[in-house]
Amino acid sequence: MYKSINQWSFAGGMDAKACLLAAKAAGFAGFEPAFDAEGPLSPKAGDSGARELRALADSEGVRLPSLASGLYWQHPLTAESPAARKIAEDIVRAQLDCAAALGVGAILVVPGTVGRGFWGGSECTAYADAYARAQEAFVRLAPEAQARGVVIGVENVWNNFLLSPLEMARFLDEIGSPFVRAYFDIGNVVRTGEPADWIRTLGSRIARVHVKDFKRSVDTIAGFCDLLAGDVDWVKVVDAFFSAEAVTGQDLTAKQNAFALYR
Repeated sequence: MYKSINQWSFAGGMDAKACLLAAKAAGFAGFEPAFDAEGPLSPKAGDSGARELRALADSEGVRLPSLASGLYWQHPLTAESPAARKIAEDIVRAQLDCAAALGVGAILVVPGTVGRGFWGGSECTAYADAYARAQEAFVRLAPEAQARGVVIGVENVWNNFLLSPLEMARFLDEIGSPFVRAYFDIGNVVRTGEPADWIRTLGSRIARVHVKDFKRSVDTIAGFCDLLAGDVDWVKVVDAFFSAEAVTGQDLTAKQNAFALYR
């Protein structure tokens, strides 16, 4: 097991290299970089920035478990326009290329939004349309992920979509590829469910895990908090991971206000 931490946990303005070095100095053995619109890890950058970060990680003995991205809030795979959906799919392809250059085994992808989503917007996407569009995109992208040896991790987020572990499991099973799996975020389900239930239901469908805590009494984005300060039942969460043999050994990465847990 080793501790890993996400780039979004660090102060704004720090690039991935600085965050990696700070993660190592703080005692973390792993670091999850972020794929952005601009910069060395972006659709415009090619693979030179990724190879430089990989070389730094190798030289410092820091593991790179996965590659996160927040670009899909602005470019959802469920957009009304086919041209907009094509842009989103091309971002996934660029993120897969970056991940392959980094040598990481999975990427984080937000599957889309229902209604106007958490961040709002001009479109109001119907649930059935979001489900069909997201699945169609992942079916097209699965062979490309397999060719690169990188898993697409579908994250559960506050997007009014894939709201239960049964639905997430069905969504992934219907796609039917081992290269499209779940990127499970513990803190994101606390408002509406129990993390341990999600873990047991998804089982081997889980490719990566983000570790966060959340206070139900706050019930807004301000409710995300440091580990052990919220309402996650960590005993049940750890028991769920270690009682389900198929999901033990997955990469568990702290994100935002959380500290790291286990691998």
